[in-house]
Amino acid sequence: MALNNLSSPGKLLQVQDGTKYAYVHIPATDSKPTFLLLHGFPSSSYDWRFQVKSLSDLGYGVLAPDLLGYGDTDRPVELEKYKWKKMSADLAQILDEEGLRKVIGVGHDWGSGLLSRVYNHYPERFSALVFAAVSYIEPGPFDLDAINAMTEQTFGYPVYGYWKFFNEPDAGAVLDSHNESFTSLGYPSNNEVWKEHLGPIGAAKAWVTSNTIQSLPAWLSPAEAKIHNDILAKGGYTAPLNWYKATIRDINASDDAQIPEAHKFVDVPTLVVVGDEDFITRAELAEQMSEARLRDFKIRKVEGCGHWIQLEKREEFSGILVGFAEKGLEGV
Repeated sequence: MALNNLSSPGKLLQVQDGTKYAYVHIPATDSKPTFLLLHGFPSSSYDWRFQVKSLSDLGYGVLAPDLLGYGDTDRPVELEKYKWKKMSADLAQILDEEGLRKVIGVGHDWGSGLLSRVYNHYPERFSALVFAAVSYIEPGPFDLDAINAMTEQTFGYPVYGYWKFFNEPDAGAVLDSHNESFTSLGYPSNNEVWKEHLGPIGAAKAWVTSNTIQSLPAWLSPAEAKIHNDILAKGGYTAPLNWYKATIRDINASDDAQIPEAHKFVDVPTLVVVGDEDFITRAELAEQMSEARLRDFKIRKVEGCGHWIQLEKREEFSGILVGFAEKGLEGV
């Protein structure tokens, strides 16, 4: 369903372990590079609809998959299926299938996390990287309680309190029962809402279980919101929430420990795009995450923008991608 709403017919590939991935691939023309677009939560390839059209219209190649658990791709419930190394290998197989030796990787939200690990395992497949909202995430454990304590002290509220709710066994069923309510929280008309109703522990669960619904933002039409809700309703939230549970429960520890130290650094040109009104994956956090491992990078802050940069500032973001492809970091 997600692919049906993009501007090009979708493809389906069964990777080595039998998992089926759905994706859109529009080949490049005139030897231009191809962008690999990796979405986050709670999303699908549909969230790249504006970039798929604008980039391909200019002759750039675009490959936009529904990531594991989303859209028309398989939605396993087994947590082990959501290991970074396994999903990285899946994407490498898609690149092989399409004959793409190198791409410009673009990740948003959890897509940035996956892009980080695909680069760690397959650095030769990328000519450049773009991280939107969330910067490069280096291999290693993630201490949720420590992050929440640190951000509460710094910003006055914990930014990842909602992860506690997402880690509960019945969280998927709760979100399934309140799909429209959760969309109105996830895609807010007022970015400040996240400070009170998403970041603090217990706040997101209280919002959806009370079936709170706010008006849609100006950048998301009722028709687009319905398509989004239908995509998520088709497969449910249980599978997508495994992206959170995998990190919280540290199932990637053994794989991350085997990544060579040299591969933990990013040597290709890297652009980090952040919104100044993203109050969860905050610009300050992205800037801090970028400094340790990115060797050639630039932070680009988009003014008056929250978390959904590719939707809220669709033309500006697409222009940033084109400038980066044409002139590198000097073009942004």
